Amino acid sequence: MLDIEYKGGNTVVLSTKKATIVADPKLSVVGLKDVVIKEAVELATEDRFALNSPISRLHIEGPGEYGVADFDIVGVAAQRHLDTELDQKKSTIYRIEANGVRVALIGNIYEKVSEDQLEALGVIDVLIIPVGGGGYTLDATGATTITRQIDPKVVIPVHYEDTALKYEVAQAPVDEFIKALGSPVEDMQKLKLKTTAALPATLTVYRLERA
Repeated sequence: MLDIEYKGGNTVVLSTKKATIVADPKLSVVGLKDVVIKEAVELATEDRFALNSPISRLHIEGPGEYGVADFDIVGVAAQRHLDTELDQKKSTIYRIEANGVRVALIGNIYEKVSEDQLEALGVIDVLIIPVGGGGYTLDATGATTITRQIDPKVVIPVHYEDTALKYEVAQAPVDEFIKALGSPVEDMQKLKLKTTAALPATLTVYRLERA
């Protein structure tokens, strides 16, 4: 079983029976309480979203290969949304595999991924991607482009307009991404996957309720 919960901003929690990952746990950057879970693996797409809690099992903030309990994790360097090709790559795309389900986790990156990055990610079942735009992160068009490149069965949009959050810049509603992608939508509290057999046959947007 793999559970995925959305906490707001870029923050998600992925859980199996044996372990938990908290991605971009520093929710205080958008005005909410930081996510701290004892013995969780903290995963940061950028160092400014890391919390480095002393009660975490492991802190991961960059490229590399990591194996923790039920999770196999690969970090791939990526260009941030506002950087140029000449700048040092300061963002990390993650491939997370657990119980046969392959998840790609994306932060505030440039609107295209390279062939080398796609090869490093491999086949992806579930894509988690920011969609709010505003010159801060991927907008509906950029997020749609990357979703088409990665070609998952499920896409979970994050980092979009939410009146409970205090973003640095205004974010667009998630409906703009849904309209641009043109795929079916399912609303749910959190995603629960027992196996890949439970995945939809065609690309579907899973809009998760913020927990």
